[in-house]
Amino acid sequence: MNIRHKANRIRLFTLSTPQMRAFHMSWFAFHVCFFGWFGIAPLMAVVRDDLGLTKTQIGNTIIASVAITIVVRLVIGLLCDRIGPRKAYTWLLCLGSLPVMLIGLADSFETFLMARLAIGAIGASFVITQYHSTMMFAPNVVGTANATTAGWGNLGGGTTQILMPLVFSGILMLGVNEALGWRLAMVVPGIVLFLTGVAYYRFTQDAPDGNFSDLRSRGELPPATKEHGALQSFLSAAKDIRVWALFIVYAACFGVELTINNIAAIYFFDTFSLSLATAGLIAGLFGMMNLFARTLGGVFSDLFARRGGLKGRVRWLFVAMLCEGIALIGFAQMQTLAVAIGIMLVFSLFVQMAEGATFGVVPFINKKALGAVAGIVGAGGNAGAVAAGFLFRSESLSYQQGLFYLGVAVILASLCTLAVRFTPATEAEEGLAYEQASGERGNSAQPAAAR
Repeated sequence: MNIRHKANRIRLFTLSTPQMRAFHMSWFAFHVCFFGWFGIAPLMAVVRDDLGLTKTQIGNTIIASVAITIVVRLVIGLLCDRIGPRKAYTWLLCLGSLPVMLIGLADSFETFLMARLAIGAIGASFVITQYHSTMMFAPNVVGTANATTAGWGNLGGGTTQILMPLVFSGILMLGVNEALGWRLAMVVPGIVLFLTGVAYYRFTQDAPDGNFSDLRSRGELPPATKEHGALQSFLSAAKDIRVWALFIVYAACFGVELTINNIAAIYFFDTFSLSLATAGLIAGLFGMMNLFARTLGGVFSDLFARRGGLKGRVRWLFVAMLCEGIALIGFAQMQTLAVAIGIMLVFSLFVQMAEGATFGVVPFINKKALGAVAGIVGAGGNAGAVAAGFLFRSESLSYQQGLFYLGVAVILASLCTLAVRFTPATEAEEGLAYEQASGERGNSAQPAAAR
């Protein structure tokens, strides 16, 4: 897919270009999605008492919240190739808002489980965010752009942990009891999701030169016909072993982050006998690291590419994954609250840098099937969360033991980066593209909107 006039730098404080409008809207939309996706997580202690849930049942709801996203992420990447990220995001946000608002009707484990399963589809928003930023930014900054939009979106995992207990407390101050309070609290993110969907349609476009429908009508983009269809795109990506290697890698970084988002509040609540608000605040620190950590992963990916090309990006990904696994094993051993918080932050730094490093590599795997590649790799994150969820649903396995085993799995997964290789021709082509993008700032042929 040959998209022209991509931006070769990130101008954070402007909304005057389509590139930067897509940048800011995509991270904000993904950020808001976390309020719907994990808004119930910091309230689980209340939900547990209200619905009488066991640890195994809570584990099953955690698995449900991320399992459906595997399938939806696969589909959404193909949908982006077909109708463009603008329409795909709008539909996902508006339709996804409905189960978020309706989860309050759950009155049993079964209905609560089904609601979390439906809400999990919102997690596919990540793929659209990465797809849209890749459409808008040149090779010299695409790693940073992808990492920042995803990182600031993932930041929603932290702000959700902090703000949802406050929303809940505010509702209780109105005289509502806890059983009704958590149900009303979930209406708030549902409304915000719907309004964000409307704004996304209004203020963004698919590519720097217009929407996919416009580009196809002008002959600048292949038509969405059978020969360029979803099945061919998916098969092209699915046949590439590098895609599945990155699937496993992303399972071991973003999958781990999703798992921590789901269990952190109740873990600190039970283990250290904290209040719900305090446990939520501490759990929120993990996600708040996304303010800069995932961006760093992308920045380092672009920096390593300057000297080492695509090999440099892959080497950095391996280092970040290895450090993540070691830090997670250390976190699993902590028994003191202050030390546990400190090690959690170190672990959070590396897990999020690994995520940024992963999607610093993804745009270069198969440009003709970008949506399919992003969808498969993105689905890996949720597959990892599902697998990790089984570690924390067992009554006989403690949280500390589960985290230790998870750390070992991350270290083993880091070895999959060895399978991510590029041909000398691809290395040379992308090296030239990087140099051209870096030198375009002074090129008068480059439209001002792209700069």
